[in-house]
Amino acid sequence: MRVSLPDAFLKSPIAHRALHDEGQGRAENNFAAIEAAIAGGFGIEIDIQQSKDGQAMVFHDYHLDRLTEATGPFAQHTEAELSQVRFRSGEIGVPTLAAVLDRVAGRVPLLIEIKDQDGVMGPNVGPLERKVARLLQSYAGAVAVMSFNPHAVAALAEAAPNIPRGLTTCGYPPQDWPLLKEETRAALREISDYDRVGASFVSHQWTNLASPRIQDLKEVGAHILCWTIRSASEAADAARYAENITFEGYVPA
Repeated sequence: MRVSLPDAFLKSPIAHRALHDEGQGRAENNFAAIEAAIAGGFGIEIDIQQSKDGQAMVFHDYHLDRLTEATGPFAQHTEAELSQVRFRSGEIGVPTLAAVLDRVAGRVPLLIEIKDQDGVMGPNVGPLERKVARLLQSYAGAVAVMSFNPHAVAALAEAAPNIPRGLTTCGYPPQDWPLLKEETRAALREISDYDRVGASFVSHQWTNLASPRIQDLKEVGAHILCWTIRSASEAADAARYAENITFEGYVPA
C-alpha cells in the first residue's frame, strides 16, 4: 500500500537535522534546534540511530566524536549513557525519538530518516524500524519516514503501513560509498525498490536532481524532495526539479 505524502511537506522548507547552529548553542537534532525550526515555521528532518539497549535516539552520526565531548561508536552506548553526553554546543543529552515527538507535537511536519543499521544497505534491519513504528502509532502530527536502505523502508511498510514512506537517494559515486559493492550502488542509484517498498516520495541529493530516473519518478507521481541546500542560489537551481528542499547553513526567505 502506497501512502501519499501530506501536502504539509511541500509548503515550507525543511530544516536539515532541525535548525542547528552550534555557535548559537543549537546542536544537530537537538531540542534548541527543533524549537528554532518551529519558531521559523519550517518543517524538520531528524535522524534516528539505535542505542545499545534498543532505543530509538535522535542523532545522525555513527560515532559520537564530531558532535559531542564523548567518543566511540554510538551504538555501544545505552540510552542512559547517551542522556548524559555533553554536546560541543553545550547541550546535555541525546534526545529519544519519544521525547522529540512530544516536543514537536504536530506543530510542524516531521521527516524521520532511519540511518542504515546493516552497514552495507542490506537486510539485517528491523528492530529499530519496529520501535519507530510503535512510537508513531499515537502521533497525531504530519510525519513521514525514509531511509537510504530500502530494506529499512520495507520493514517500516510492514510495521507502520499507514505512515507515508520514502527513500533517501543520490547518485552513489564510488568515492562517497566505498563500503558498498558496485552492484549495490547501481541498484540504489536506479531507485529500483521504489515500488517494492510502497514509497510515495524520494529525498534526493540536489546536485543529482537532473537524473533521468528522477524525471521518470516525477512522471508517475512521485513527490521529489531534495537534500542538502546551503544557499538561496542552490535552492533556485533545485526548484527546477524538486517540490521542496531540505536546508542547512542558511535560513530561506
